[in-house]
Amino acid sequence: MAVADVLMSDEVRGLNKASCLIAWFPVLFFMAVIFRASATPGKDIPPLFPFQDIAWHFGIYLIMAYFFSRALRSTWGRMSVKKILLFTLAFAVFYGITDELHQLFTPGRSATGFDVLIDSLGGLTGGLIYKWLL
Repeated sequence: MAVADVLMSDEVRGLNKASCLIAWFPVLFFMAVIFRASATPGKDIPPLFPFQDIAWHFGIYLIMAYFFSRALRSTWGRMSVKKILLFTLAFAVFYGITDELHQLFTPGRSATGFDVLIDSLGGLTGGLIYKWLL
């Protein structure tokens, strides 16, 4: 079953299709931003400040995870906050791994476990911020 089918199922908290798409659009947008950034050759990334790679990975995954948590809550309202946080972290880890694998095919880029760790910490932080703001 495709993700879109799950999001559009009748079990999704009685929301209409437009509401579900609106809830998940920011997540898909940030996934696309990450995918596009990972496709940028290493020579085309200007050095702007020290540790920019760490800041980029942490920050973008924090934002994406915040929106992921929010979308989960708005489409599956019965889900506990603990489950939302666990699903958010699992999503950040999974997408971080696929992002690093994608970079293997980009000239001048490499895959590192450290980046996945930073992505995961950003994702966890985004989920915790969402939980804190509830």
